Amino acid sequence: MYDYDLLVVGSANADLVIGVERRPGAGETVLGSDLALHPGGKGANQAVAAARLGARTGLLARVGDDAHGRLLLDSQRAAGVDTAGVLVGGAPTGVALITVDPSGDNSIVVSPGANGRLTPADVHAASALLAASRVVSAQLEIPLETVVEVVRGLPSGTRFVLNPSPPRELPEEVLAACDPLIVNEHEARVVLGADAGATPEEWAQALLALGPRSVVVTLGEEGALVADASGTARVPSVKVNAVDTTGAGDSFTAALAWRLGAGESLADSAAYAARVGAVAVTREGAQASFPTAEEVAAL
Repeated sequence: MYDYDLLVVGSANADLVIGVERRPGAGETVLGSDLALHPGGKGANQAVAAARLGARTGLLARVGDDAHGRLLLDSQRAAGVDTAGVLVGGAPTGVALITVDPSGDNSIVVSPGANGRLTPADVHAASALLAASRVVSAQLEIPLETVVEVVRGLPSGTRFVLNPSPPRELPEEVLAACDPLIVNEHEARVVLGADAGATPEEWAQALLALGPRSVVVTLGEEGALVADASGTARVPSVKVNAVDTTGAGDSFTAALAWRLGAGESLADSAAYAARVGAVAVTREGAQASFPTAEEVAAL
């Protein structure tokens, strides 16, 4: 019996968000909306998204001993996430500076802060959390060597899900553990390098050749593509009026990981995750936009 349906190992940031009519060019200043402060970070976002859907969720992360850190802990607990694995101190809480244009598209700059101090030793010390988890998900807003330690510490039977964001080349042992590796077009091209290919199907096959057991390529308004040893399949998107895409990918990853752990197929899990992401983009903010299972069913 697992204590957690999903354990998220990753980042926790305070999101500082400004709406803009357009993004500034080099050396240019533009005026924006009032500053909004939201709890965020890819790891914290995934944990809240999964918990809102009803998954038994834990978070292994690090925040600063400051107001932003307390905001993030309060948000996790309010969503029902177990924060026993959240470490406090070592550096200020990470911060993401986000601009959102009228179409809902965003641009993000992250100051890692305490996220950069989540170490392999922290993961090793939390081995009991990994052992209690049906699925473990991670991202790359924490040090890569910490993600490597997660892979090395995975118990037999625990599934590993990775969204390599921000993207970089990945060690073979990390790639081999991914089931699935979840990427968008930009992330796929960075992981693959010059041999990326021209279509999502080509990206997926090239990524599978690197070692992951399965791959999911998210395609925004065009839905997603899933691939494993049995072949590839397209997953359609859900048409909605997007307000803010911040955190949509995190809600997709969390929902996918949870449904895979519940025994659903890769394609069915991705279709459910697409519906979760569709609800999220109709609302402002990251964690505040994540739906409950009932809201997804209503869509």
